[in-house]
Amino acid sequence: MGEDGYFKPQMRKVPTGELMQPSRKTNGYGVQAEDTRICVVMVGLPARGKSLIAQKVVRYLGWLSIPAKTFNVGQYRRSNTPTPTAEFFDTSNAEGERLRRAAAEAAVDDMIRWFAAGSGTIAILDATNSTKDRRRWIQERCDAEGIETLFVESKCDDEDLIMSNILEVKTTSPDYKGQDPEKAAQDFRNRIKNYEKVYETIDEDESHMTYVKLINVGKQVIINRIQDYLQSRVVYYLMNLHIKPRSIWLSRHGESNFNLSGQIGGDADISDRGEAYARRLPELVKQSAGDRELTTARFLEYEKLEWKALDELDSGVCDGLTYAEIAEQYPEDFKQRDDDKYNYRYLGGESYRDVVIRLEPIIMELERSENILIVTHQAILRCIYAYFMNVPQERSPWMEVPLHTLIKLTPKAYSTIEERLKADIPAVSTFREKGSLAKHQ
Repeated sequence: MGEDGYFKPQMRKVPTGELMQPSRKTNGYGVQAEDTRICVVMVGLPARGKSLIAQKVVRYLGWLSIPAKTFNVGQYRRSNTPTPTAEFFDTSNAEGERLRRAAAEAAVDDMIRWFAAGSGTIAILDATNSTKDRRRWIQERCDAEGIETLFVESKCDDEDLIMSNILEVKTTSPDYKGQDPEKAAQDFRNRIKNYEKVYETIDEDESHMTYVKLINVGKQVIINRIQDYLQSRVVYYLMNLHIKPRSIWLSRHGESNFNLSGQIGGDADISDRGEAYARRLPELVKQSAGDRELTTARFLEYEKLEWKALDELDSGVCDGLTYAEIAEQYPEDFKQRDDDKYNYRYLGGESYRDVVIRLEPIIMELERSENILIVTHQAILRCIYAYFMNVPQERSPWMEVPLHTLIKLTPKAYSTIEERLKADIPAVSTFREKGSLAKHQ
């Protein structure tokens, strides 16, 4: 029941340090010790992708049902200093130093309260944390509360990538909202210079700590003293990341004959209108691509891969039935699915939760790739879209993903930008709202 999934895989060697033996705790959501709490501490100069990495990790963990939250020190600092200049970050500025320290303390205090309330499993402390003294203070605060620490340093000396991040920050950072872009970029460069004066990379003096160093967007990864399963799960994800600018295009297959008849599952041929959309899709991608992305059109002509993991959700005994037929033949199941669509598993088939589990390798491939297009089925696109747009589990199975529509997602440091392009080719709607009558639209 598969459709083509399009990938542009990239292979690279990843040197690593020694991976330590797991501790006695058993982690992983569903099989973890109840008291497992991990603080992932971001480390790095500005414009090294720390906030992007932080929000990606939280999004990934939430997608896997592991509760996580980012505590961004900059957001705490903005309550007192919403639009600071570079001088605020000069180490000789005593008042700036005091306010920045107060913001870090407030973020850590809130994080500890969040853990104490049982609200989550993993917290991300997003800041530069650029000195050994600051990292030692965080380690001691967490140790006192029984919270594990995992330091993640993002190092980069690729000037093109740093400049790309600076250009993005000047247009998306709350610190420069409403300011002249060129003045904002210059001020941000000056801010980086102030941090460079005192920056201390993680080195052998901190070999007692658990840490990961991501060098030049994952070209080299150094791992030290990973303690348990849940930490290793985060590290595995980090090893697949890059922070280069890119876009992801998502599309359902062209309208099928089962779409027309209202049947679910199956492996039906596409309709005449579906054929027309298939021919139109490459032009839609080219139309939506920016100058840097125009090379994307190449993989529409070759480098195609079919992945079985992109098969539609298995509807089991309901395969080939309409929703009206399911409601008539399996009324209790129809109601149970409406009540909890994410966790409901078709008799002999799958749930949305099952689909997320089998899609995890796809997500890793997407994170390794640059510009990429995926063509697949409705339930699969809902799960992939939910990952990139941080859609709650209970809402993701009810999202409308129309036929003959191209979705472009562009990850940024503080959000993911979405664009939709509709082909001028009619198609039936397969969307059914929760609690609605089981009638084909």
